[in-house]
Amino acid sequence: MEVEVLGLNDKEAAIVKLLRDNPFLTQQEMADQLEMSRPALANLISGLIRRGIIAGRAYILAKENEIVCIGGANVDRKFHMKEDAQLGTSNPVAASVSVGGVARNIADNLGRLDYAVRLLTVAGNDSDWKLIEQESEAYMDVTSVGFLPGHSTGSYSAVLNPDGELVIALANMEVYDALSVEYIEGNDRMIANAAFVVMDLNCPKETVEYVKNRSRIHGTPLAIVPVSSPKMSHMPDNLEGVTWFICNRDEAETYTGHPIDNEEDWEKAVHRLFEAGAENVVVTAGSKGVMAGNRGGEVKRYLAIENVSVEDVTGAGDAFVSGVLHGHLEGMETAEAIRRGLVNAAKTLESSYTVRPELSKSQLELEMEEL
Repeated sequence: MEVEVLGLNDKEAAIVKLLRDNPFLTQQEMADQLEMSRPALANLISGLIRRGIIAGRAYILAKENEIVCIGGANVDRKFHMKEDAQLGTSNPVAASVSVGGVARNIADNLGRLDYAVRLLTVAGNDSDWKLIEQESEAYMDVTSVGFLPGHSTGSYSAVLNPDGELVIALANMEVYDALSVEYIEGNDRMIANAAFVVMDLNCPKETVEYVKNRSRIHGTPLAIVPVSSPKMSHMPDNLEGVTWFICNRDEAETYTGHPIDNEEDWEKAVHRLFEAGAENVVVTAGSKGVMAGNRGGEVKRYLAIENVSVEDVTGAGDAFVSGVLHGHLEGMETAEAIRRGLVNAAKTLESSYTVRPELSKSQLELEMEEL
């Protein structure tokens, strides 16, 4: 006799029925049968695991199932100036509120590219977090977030000039001091079973070191993505075991201790990061493109996409990282992965959204053909 599981909604009940019939279905096979997206299905499955309704299924534990993103999840407030900034007086602006954070933005991009993604972060149990959850849960699993009573969710306020370039940014990120080793220890099985881990430098240095070491022990590929030059103090002592290190030119200068004044310096910076232990390195330079390569292979400069009409620069770097990692996860050569990052960044620059809503795997491939 089949046992009825109480307290399930229709979609959860449908998942349980599919698994009773075939416990080894892949998430994509289930998503296709239930006519829903894979990220939405992954969220439902995570909830069923947490409640003990699903346990020990091979497809859940397989490494190819989930990307774990560790780091910031903020509310972004943008103030678009209508005229050039004038100090000491009020400036007319158009204001907007959206969700952001490097790890969260990368998770959002990857979720839209049809990967199952889990976000590990800390937040206040406040209205800002509710907004982040509402905007994010369709594209990533947010059930492992750590809530901190008495703390405010991270926030980032940016003032942009009429051309969309950043004038000044204000970051309230104290909550990330609690992105501790203890919090990560409680989620170590997520790292062990992940297809890939992406970590930003909102995490304290000891946490970055811990995640790097645990990823090496588990054999889980790891990408480290800095947030800003000041956050480079959170970098690990070396990059041994880091699969991808993606940073901008200022961050590379800070970490290597060498200025980048020309293309030769730029290429040398990549080699210095190889010497620190990274397997694949990308150093970006905005409209000048990127310098990238893999250890033991060729280092090349890749030009940025031309004739981009910039609407907003926020989120373009995270879109680039996501495109590159998507290419890597699809087994592409470095050049093809970099191209997908550049295209995703260019299309994000042309969007008013931090993560462009039209992004999908098929859309990105169509844009690759067009450009």
